[in-house]
Amino acid sequence: MHILLMGPPGAGKGTQAAKLVEEFQIPHISTGDMFRAAVKNQTELGKKAKACMDQGQLVPDDVTIGIVKERLSESDCKTGFILDGFPRTVEQAKALDNIVAELGLDLNCALNINVPSADLIERAVGRRICKACGATYHIKFKAPTKDGVCDACGGELYQRADDSEETMKSRLSVYDGQTKPLIEYYKNAGLYKEVDGRQSMDKVYSDVVAVLRG
Repeated sequence: MHILLMGPPGAGKGTQAAKLVEEFQIPHISTGDMFRAAVKNQTELGKKAKACMDQGQLVPDDVTIGIVKERLSESDCKTGFILDGFPRTVEQAKALDNIVAELGLDLNCALNINVPSADLIERAVGRRICKACGATYHIKFKAPTKDGVCDACGGELYQRADDSEETMKSRLSVYDGQTKPLIEYYKNAGLYKEVDGRQSMDKVYSDVVAVLRG
């Protein structure tokens, strides 16, 4: 089963992917993981990617696409994969079509975990992390017993810089600009599926599995 997992920042893709790995026994492949592996293994494409990242530049499409192809060519992807973070544009989606065709694979589903922007901003802005143990809280949905103090270890809770409303709005604006054309692309290809990401984590997961098994 070769799955493309889509969804905006904060929609819970990582959480769902981790459960899907156990369910289907296939690898979860994120763009960040691919870049780190290529850099660590010092492949030619990894060296090019590192040079760009070291200079604070975006990794060019041709390098990104090459790294994706390297990773999807590995033996553990033959029976399936969960691809997360790629493609981000229609051009990259076309490149992915070429890659899977060259490798003799079929993309089975482009599954989007859909959560409205207002909900994602509320999730992010209310998130608090323990400085000591890393436990996660939310001032509305999972508040600590004592404000600003971790229930588990008594550590101080803080808000990450990238959980500010301004940062989330910026990230979501970029995502919307890139992703709306992708949704149309995969609808036209007959591969697009969607689940409601506003539900509980377990309900989202059961819906995801139902779509994939359906």
